[in-house]
Amino acid sequence: MSTSSLLASAPPDEEDDYMSMTIAEPSAPKQKETYTQRRIRKAREAELRSRQPSKAELAALSTQNLTAALSTSLPQTSKGFQMLSKLGYKPGSTLGAQGNPHARVEPLGVAVKEDRGGIGLDTERKRKFREEAEGEMERERAEEGGYRERVAKEREERRTEGLVRGAMSVLEGFEGDVREESPVVGESEDVDEEEGSATESGPPKKKRKPTGQINLLWRGLVRQREEKERERRMRYDLHQSLLRNTNYEDPEEDAHDRQALGREEEEIDEEDPELEEFSALEPAERLRRLVEYLREKYHYCFWCKFRYPDEAMEGCPGVAEDDHD
Repeated sequence: MSTSSLLASAPPDEEDDYMSMTIAEPSAPKQKETYTQRRIRKAREAELRSRQPSKAELAALSTQNLTAALSTSLPQTSKGFQMLSKLGYKPGSTLGAQGNPHARVEPLGVAVKEDRGGIGLDTERKRKFREEAEGEMERERAEEGGYRERVAKEREERRTEGLVRGAMSVLEGFEGDVREESPVVGESEDVDEEEGSATESGPPKKKRKPTGQINLLWRGLVRQREEKERERRMRYDLHQSLLRNTNYEDPEEDAHDRQALGREEEEIDEEDPELEEFSALEPAERLRRLVEYLREKYHYCFWCKFRYPDEAMEGCPGVAEDDHD
């Protein structure tokens, strides 16, 4: 048979694939170790051989050897295995009566005791640790619950304070016009203007009632407003003092002009024990007094936002806020 016929009869799978061939890189020639490198290597090996292992390394090595020994089955060359074989034991079978489902195939594991604690000490430690962990969890839950209760209480107090200010504003709307009083005009029509009396040129000027004579239930609202106004005037006066000559006095200015320009401050009673005692009450108690006063005197229900024509207040569900849900 010719060579051409042999090539034609060869299977196509055996053809060489020159595109997928990989050419291995030539390995680098092994370098000869120099005298200095050999001396350093021998010194390092000698240092490792002469090094004494530490206590931790010895303990880890001992534990490793013990674990390996306990995990290995009893060798057949040992005296104990030969004794068991004489008594009928075969490798893989159980000890004891035949057919016992609870018989052990492997011996009991050995737990090496490494401390001086007595029997049951570990159990007592675990019990104490568990009790401490449970106590810590209870304390965290109690603190979390207390925090939530405190936040809810503060939120309710802020809401009640807002209702108190609203009730004060309502009561001020009913009694606010009473604060402006007109003085009695005598036979003489030429009375000093600072006293709030009438003059020939126009109607009498009204004089404001002192803060201490206002109804205690909404006096705090007026006091807060006056304190804010006084602070605003002080800031304004400080700003204006930098822009104008403070020594200049306008002869045409009266007391009201000086007070408006901040040159004369309005007198505010610094001490009000009655108001301080009322403000020290709980917000809920102050709100209750305001609501009851509005109902009794003005027949106004703060929750209905409606003023009834008579004392019966027919149609109002009740006094409390819960009655209006």
